[in-house]
Amino acid sequence: MNFRAPASTADVNVLSLKPFRRLWIATSLSSLGDWLSLVALSTLANTLAGGKGAAAQAAAVGGVWLSSLLPALLLGPLAGAVADRLDRRLNMIVGDVLRATLYLSLVLDLSFGVVNKLTWMYAVQFLASCASLFWTPAKDASVPNLVPPEKLEQANQYSLLGTFGPAPIAGLFFGLLSLISRSLGSLSPYFATDQVKLALYFNAATFIVSAITIYVLREIPKRHVSEHISAPSVAKMIWEGWKFLGQNEVVRGLVIGMVGAFSAGGVVVGLGPSYITNTLNGGSAGWGVVFASIFGGLAAGMFLGMRMLRGFSRRRLFGLSIVAASVPLLLIGLIPSLPVVVLLVILLGALAGIAYVTGYTIVGREVDDDTRGRTFAFLQSGIRVILFAVIAIAPLLAGAFTALVHAATGSNTLHVGSVDYDAVGYNFVLLIAAAIAVWLGMVSYRHMDDRRGVALRDDLLAVLRGKRFAPVPGHPNGTGRKPRRGLLIAFEGGEGSGKTTQARLLAIWLREQGYDVIATHEPGATKVGMRLRALLLDTAHTGLSPRAEALMYAADRAEHVDSVIAPALERGAVVVTDRFVDSSIAYQGQGRNQPIEEIAGLNRWATGGLKPDLTVLLDLQPAEGLGRRAPSADRLEAEPADFHLRVRAGFLSQAAAEPHRYLVLDATRPPDEISRAVQEAIHDMLPDPVPAAAEDNTGNFPAILE
Repeated sequence: MNFRAPASTADVNVLSLKPFRRLWIATSLSSLGDWLSLVALSTLANTLAGGKGAAAQAAAVGGVWLSSLLPALLLGPLAGAVADRLDRRLNMIVGDVLRATLYLSLVLDLSFGVVNKLTWMYAVQFLASCASLFWTPAKDASVPNLVPPEKLEQANQYSLLGTFGPAPIAGLFFGLLSLISRSLGSLSPYFATDQVKLALYFNAATFIVSAITIYVLREIPKRHVSEHISAPSVAKMIWEGWKFLGQNEVVRGLVIGMVGAFSAGGVVVGLGPSYITNTLNGGSAGWGVVFASIFGGLAAGMFLGMRMLRGFSRRRLFGLSIVAASVPLLLIGLIPSLPVVVLLVILLGALAGIAYVTGYTIVGREVDDDTRGRTFAFLQSGIRVILFAVIAIAPLLAGAFTALVHAATGSNTLHVGSVDYDAVGYNFVLLIAAAIAVWLGMVSYRHMDDRRGVALRDDLLAVLRGKRFAPVPGHPNGTGRKPRRGLLIAFEGGEGSGKTTQARLLAIWLREQGYDVIATHEPGATKVGMRLRALLLDTAHTGLSPRAEALMYAADRAEHVDSVIAPALERGAVVVTDRFVDSSIAYQGQGRNQPIEEIAGLNRWATGGLKPDLTVLLDLQPAEGLGRRAPSADRLEAEPADFHLRVRAGFLSQAAAEPHRYLVLDATRPPDEISRAVQEAIHDMLPDPVPAAAEDNTGNFPAILE
């Protein structure tokens, strides 16, 4: 059943539509129960492990988060498949009732001790997280049935609010339950109960009300079991995404940055309850406030991130926000004061939220539609793995550091000036996480920077003054060249290395496989390039200025990219080029003893930052390579031996600096062996030789019946 819109819905708020309003209420209640369970059970784990030391407490709290994340790692892809196969309404009702029952069973176990309390707590959280995992995609898939198409974007915004908005409310409410618990106990011993049990009772109530709300929501269409339910494993999604990273620098920079951001967040989550409760003496109420601050800041960053610094490069903002997030994390580790930590956690959450929403916006804008779903799936799965690993490792590291300090000093407390660091391992791990965030944020920034050559300070000042930045030619940030869809393979090497032969053999092989292939070379692949080539290689111009030579090669390359390479890549072709930018860095930079960074910057500008997806370097001793050639009429071949030795060193140093995009082969091997090695290296990088549109069309051919 699909929603049938009334005559006019243009001015109607989506919450005024009763079916969606009921679903949104159920979403908010269900999310509130999920978030409140995390706060309450983190406190409970910390209490149950209280007599076993700080390390055991931190590990117990980490177990709560691990049992919450583990279902997503094991069953994430399956949950979406189930939502598309089974009755969604029944799926949600069963999920709510199951979670309510599980949390009530935990209250009973805490009261009567039927099984080990810590063990049953983990089991309850794991099973409840499984129910949540199947509940969410069923809800998301039901939204389009309850709202008109023109209101779907607004409905998704409210759904996001209903999912993340209850997080800070849960933290603050848990702190309030501490006061309610004490008040009830003062009225009568019959009403005495602790804060955690009150939270679990409230949890059960939210899920029951959510189930009733879904039950009366008849507008969700019924679905029945159809075919066998199957879905790819998370491991397979991550492996496929990992292979994709080698082909896409933007996604590689995003993943590096996400590792930094979620490593920092995972450390705070994993250590937070024990650190706040014990070291900072904040108690469970203090942890509730900090929990609310983390997710309140995260929500603020997600909603405000794209509104901040309008006109500023989103690629730069992504890496910058991760580096900036390291500052509050560093201060959290240095300043053991609960009020200060609360403020710093809000800032940390906001910066993480900015990175999150900015990263996802970059994927939506810049990654091709054919690979966008794969990219999102990889990021989601990767984030879960990162959080899982960090939350598991952080408490162990903190305990190990504390034990080392105790062994060295006889105390868990480290005195630095007038500041005492109790259970100092927490502080060490927080400082290490801050250092990792700085490092990965800077690496991500360098990978994704689309304003190279423009100082960051100048960029920020221009935006703060209300000026739009001038686009840097060729960068796919919405102002330059569009992201390419084809594949660029470059062959590099010294004189006589056989790169021209191998480039030709690869082009022939690719055409035999059905690919659209452009085989080209530098210099001289264009009409302008042919004239420049005559000047560059003519021995009559032996005294040519090194700067003039570098500029002429860059001019040839700029024309080559704009008129040959870029159009071919944009239509999805595989471009095989004999020489590219790396030759200029090796010959005009290393060979001519010119500043490498200047040569590289000049060629980045000439090519619009275009880099090969794979560079095949055929390595050969210069003397052997020159011996293969006929008597030279080439100006570069006629250079002395030390020039060619410097050129070889230049190629090898570039390959060492960027091993992910280089294939270095011994050029003394037989040509057929080299050819096979190149084919094997690019096999997984190649797109489908049959365009998607052509495959779609084949589905429209009528069946031929005799």
